[in-house]
Amino acid sequence: MSAPQDDVEASRAPLMEHLIELRSRLIRALIAIGIGFVICFGFADKIFNLLLWPYEFAAGPQKELQLIYTAPQEYLLTQIKLALFGAMFIAFPIIAMQIYKFVAPGLYKNERAAFYPYLIATPILFFTGAAFVYFLAMPLAMKFFLGMEQAGAPGQAGIHLVARTSEYLSLIMTLILAFGICFQTPVILTLLARAGFIDSAWLKTKRKYAIVIVFAVAAVLTPPDVISQFALAVPTLLLYEISIYLVRMVEKKRAAESAEPA
Repeated sequence: MSAPQDDVEASRAPLMEHLIELRSRLIRALIAIGIGFVICFGFADKIFNLLLWPYEFAAGPQKELQLIYTAPQEYLLTQIKLALFGAMFIAFPIIAMQIYKFVAPGLYKNERAAFYPYLIATPILFFTGAAFVYFLAMPLAMKFFLGMEQAGAPGQAGIHLVARTSEYLSLIMTLILAFGICFQTPVILTLLARAGFIDSAWLKTKRKYAIVIVFAVAAVLTPPDVISQFALAVPTLLLYEISIYLVRMVEKKRAAESAEPA
């Protein structure tokens, strides 16, 4: 066998090992999602009632809420979506751990230690974003929508919000995902800084572009009302400023390490 063929065979074996390892990690993640799905589907109605709290808070105790579904299978499909959504929350720590275990063998010991804070910060920031939606953004959005109702009067039709179960669930899930992802800004930017792709000076010079992009993303991800857009854009911009501070800390630490004698 020639030398080039030997090199191909030598590289093929590690590749197959990596693919087998990746398959096993994916299977474990899917099992975790499956278990979470079964659990959440069994409590889907209770979880949905829990997600109704922002709507109930915005409406106030004097208003009796009523949601509808207009197709026989609609509420069942809503429960399936809800169960899958809850399963991703439950399985997220396991999924993150599987990703880390797949990547960790290729990292040096000091790189693994540096990776731990990001592994911890990612779910914390995501759940912080979800809590921000649940306790602030969603109640504000529902107050805005309920404020558009019109009481019936002589010669004037009454206009009242009677939400569909699927549409309400889609709205709150979209907001939770949008805020959860946007709250990852410090993690993403700090990782890019550690990799050497960006620095704090670059982030400062691009601040005005970041403001435009953040508001554009907020307009796409949130309902078409100013309150929801600002509720997403303002915390994201605050996190951008925090990211600049964290990136500066990374730069100072790197400078201190390079100044130490070998």
